[in-house]
Amino acid sequence: MAKRPTQSPPAPDAAASPRPARKAGRPTSAKPPRPRAARVPPPEQPVPAPEPSPAPEAAPADALAFPGADQRQMLETLSMNLARAAMTAQAAIAEAAIAEAALSRADRPAALSPDPFNVGPAMNSVMTSLASRPDKLFAAQADLFNRYMDLWASTTRRAAGDETPTTPSKDKRFKDPAWSENPAFDVMRQSYLVTADWMNGLVSSVEDVDPLTKRRAEFFTRLLTDAFSPSNFLASNPAALKALADSNGESLVRGMQNFAADMERGAGKLKISQADYGRFVVGENVATAPGQVVWRDELFELIQFDPATDKQRAIPLLIFPPWINKFYILDLQPENSMIRWLSAQGFTVFVCSWVNPDVDKAGFGFDDYLQKGICRAVEKALEQSKSDHINTVGYCIGGTLMGAALAHMAAKGDERVTANTFFAAQHDFAEAGDLLLFTDEHWLNEVEQQMDAAGGVLPGAAMAETFNALRANDLIWSFFVSNYLMGKSPPAFDLLFWNADQTRMPKKLHMDYLRSMYGQNRLARGEFTIGGVRVDLSKVAIPLYFQASREDHIAPMNSVYRSARAFSGADVTLTLAGSGHIAGVVNPPSAKKYQHWTNPALPATLAEWQAKAEEHPGSWWNHWADWLHARSGDWIPARDPKKGPLKPIEPAPGAYVKVKS
Repeated sequence: MAKRPTQSPPAPDAAASPRPARKAGRPTSAKPPRPRAARVPPPEQPVPAPEPSPAPEAAPADALAFPGADQRQMLETLSMNLARAAMTAQAAIAEAAIAEAALSRADRPAALSPDPFNVGPAMNSVMTSLASRPDKLFAAQADLFNRYMDLWASTTRRAAGDETPTTPSKDKRFKDPAWSENPAFDVMRQSYLVTADWMNGLVSSVEDVDPLTKRRAEFFTRLLTDAFSPSNFLASNPAALKALADSNGESLVRGMQNFAADMERGAGKLKISQADYGRFVVGENVATAPGQVVWRDELFELIQFDPATDKQRAIPLLIFPPWINKFYILDLQPENSMIRWLSAQGFTVFVCSWVNPDVDKAGFGFDDYLQKGICRAVEKALEQSKSDHINTVGYCIGGTLMGAALAHMAAKGDERVTANTFFAAQHDFAEAGDLLLFTDEHWLNEVEQQMDAAGGVLPGAAMAETFNALRANDLIWSFFVSNYLMGKSPPAFDLLFWNADQTRMPKKLHMDYLRSMYGQNRLARGEFTIGGVRVDLSKVAIPLYFQASREDHIAPMNSVYRSARAFSGADVTLTLAGSGHIAGVVNPPSAKKYQHWTNPALPATLAEWQAKAEEHPGSWWNHWADWLHARSGDWIPARDPKKGPLKPIEPAPGAYVKVKS
């Protein structure tokens, strides 16, 4: 470990030594860290900025030639903090290299391909197409030249005082006023935006390339241009530079401490913190809705939540969340808990809390999750509630499974489920968005190798990285800048804490899902077999409620709309919510945020539906509750989970949700 830089001792009296006095403020040199396999000790605290010293009564004649004591002390503090930041980062990188070398010597599978997304062939196809059209390429180059000429002309006029300063950018990366008020940073920002827009537009303009190949090239180009934003570099980020100057380097020391902690948390691989994970504990300040685990087996825990009213609807509600996440997205904190809200509306609420599967579940597939998951949970919820019928909810991938289960039930004549709701769920994957890029055979082979290396499960972090890449500016670069360049602590944000609390996925189930749904769209085509039945979505005849979100990047609204129309034999109600995949769903009425649109018709396209849809302010939850009340039977005395036929095992949220990946 590098030695901590120390402040120089006072220079000896000039008369006592023939050597010149050493200049104040210059820290001793630090030896580089030795490459040894040892943990990085906790980073030292930054040197605090010195208190300004009182001004001397009389300044010497050459006061302007040399800095005063306070300036010298500030320079020394800045120098020491910069050295400490550099050594902290250097030590973290050195330990990561040692860890990587140790892993390389260990008996482990070969590394994945250097091009897992198969971007190389896609970019080659795009470049070949552009090269075959020199007229188009020349026009694009002329367009870029003209854009830069316009930029330099406006910059020159501004420098001469003939043009008003540019207005602040709506791009969140450049929200600091300095990006528009400072001419140098303004030019840097605008030139970057011109170049990035030109590059992305050039790739998008290619016409004679396979659509999926083109989309892969577009995705990679966008990732590349996002990464090279000037906001991502200390030397070109005015907000980070200001923080550095204002804190005498403390911000950068804190940033490198954050960097070292994230490297350690990722076991030598950078794992950017998105939230203050220490501020939340499952069952203590998130996932706190009262209830009981009334059933537990190898695949799920069934939780029944306490009533919040004296009477409840006769037909209970059973929620199937995605197995790639934990259910408490619907029970973060009391003020935004959908589970608490549903209980307050008079519904008996059950939730299927999926197990966080380990290698012993590697062979579990759709049949297991149907029979041992959906069907058994329905059976046990009906037994506990003493009801003959139940209403269900399927969220995201849990909704995909639920749709297939409903078609299986229709084929078998099973009428226990009387109405179903889908949150951000897809069944027709023809327009499933950028996630389609991760489902070609090249990438699927890479995923399969990764799961084999992990013993037959996909590590939770792998899926998190994929989702983060879909919104790199929001979920990667914003935290990179805030945590490392600005030295800020990650926010105490319950949703981002949940987002990082990922689960594993069994190999058989995950590969079948990627190939059958994303790769071949077999469920929508009537070619998918589950539980020994080739299922047909059009045979589902119960009432269905679909919720889609306008800015959803995981289950795009057009994909959800196509899925709703795939249930052609059902009475379908569709609501479009504002915001994205999570905030569009978890939006309590009390928040008074966003908006939603309704239209009782379901025409051929989403555009037609939107053209005649009625906009409503705020949450869609009340609209859904009205629909659900009408299909949930009469009012009966409230059900106490402690008094049902199934004996309570432990209080909610149970044990499965607390298992970390």
